[in-house]
Amino acid sequence: MLSFKYTYDKMNTIDYQEDDIIYALATPLAPSALAIIRISGAGCKKLLAPHFSKPSSLIKGKSHTLLHGKILSYSKKETIDEVLLSLFDDKRGYTGEESIEIACHGSLFGIEAIFTLLSQIGFRSAAPGEFTFRAFKHGRLDLTQAEAVMEIVDSHSQKAHSLALSRLEGDLFKRMDYLKKQTLQAMSSIEVQLDYAEDDFSDEVVFPSHIIREVKESLDSLIETYSVGKMYKEGALVVLAGSTNAGKSTLFNLLMKSERSIVSETHGTTRDFIEGHTVIGGIPITIFDTAGLRDSSDAVEMEGIKRSRYLLEKAHVIVLLVDADEAELQMSHHLNIIDDPRCITVYNKSDIALRAIPEGVIAISAKNGQGFGKLEEHILAKIKKDMPIIQTEALIIESKRQHDHLVSASSSLKSALEMGEKALPLDLIAVEVQEALSALGELTGEVTSFDILEQIFSGFCVGK
Repeated sequence: MLSFKYTYDKMNTIDYQEDDIIYALATPLAPSALAIIRISGAGCKKLLAPHFSKPSSLIKGKSHTLLHGKILSYSKKETIDEVLLSLFDDKRGYTGEESIEIACHGSLFGIEAIFTLLSQIGFRSAAPGEFTFRAFKHGRLDLTQAEAVMEIVDSHSQKAHSLALSRLEGDLFKRMDYLKKQTLQAMSSIEVQLDYAEDDFSDEVVFPSHIIREVKESLDSLIETYSVGKMYKEGALVVLAGSTNAGKSTLFNLLMKSERSIVSETHGTTRDFIEGHTVIGGIPITIFDTAGLRDSSDAVEMEGIKRSRYLLEKAHVIVLLVDADEAELQMSHHLNIIDDPRCITVYNKSDIALRAIPEGVIAISAKNGQGFGKLEEHILAKIKKDMPIIQTEALIIESKRQHDHLVSASSSLKSALEMGEKALPLDLIAVEVQEALSALGELTGEVTSFDILEQIFSGFCVGK
């Protein structure tokens, strides 16, 4: 029996028990046209059947079929809701267990009534991530695919969603499986020689350095993608800075494609930062419209300027906006920002500028969108400046846990190669190769402690 003690918040601890039948809402708890309630566990069809309007059809229902009917109250005297049941046999559904998905109306009262019934007939409310945990334990998913489920849910751009989907489809597992087999081949070559006395071999000791080197290079290539994956997952912070009335709020609204920030000719209108989210080049971007940087005796405005400077320290990219006609004067007040390698200086109000705008300068009109595309290109280039160049079709990771195991495996193989070059005993080299195998096994979940499982599945929402 599978038993995994899992603490899902400070007040609640629950045991994952394989013989429990669990249920949870798989869609948001909010009024809607439809809601999906997941049920998983051996015998769930038989237990639910007496409370379904077509009990024999439910019990005899084949896997991957739909069944229309009504859910009845515990006393069977009242109809709770008209529903559509999706049926899955043992080893056929998401969790690898017999399971049912109830599509009901999205009435909060109706959902709660079905929950009450399920509890009354002996089902247990699932803990966060318990469905995916069962899928992992029953071999439906490896650990990288289980993580990909949550990565898809948390994705904030089409690119992040696409990358996570490739991992859910098993691309990372297949790569790891191949590299483990290559490492095992090297380990077997070493162990064969360790199992026999040296004088049983006519040739010199053979160290499979070429295999180990190829595996290490593949691991290093994956490790290099982590910064890219992390950026697509977490996104970048872009701060709009500059003097008052330079057009930051207008540019912010243009980036947001909505009137989010108040635009006024009056200086010092923005006294606190305003936050918005968008996507540029597939990367989620958090943009802050900040208080204009100037000397002020107004306590509220001074606090806004203080917060602006704090955001500047955290930014991946700083867009310093200056009025095209007052560029030199305004830039002289912000030399510390201009010298920052994260800074992009932008001349605004180019459509009404009375002075000639220098060549090579990024000039825009935040009011009518002139030059906006060019600015987005510069922002994206600045974000990607320190990111490694990755091939379009390359497999990309975003999990710190996966990254750490890859680094551990690569480090062990590096040690093995160095030992081989020094002609050290094979039994010492074998230890390092075995360490690499263990790290790769932990990455996919073949060898994983419950502490690690708790860390992973605690981040899931209920119903996943």
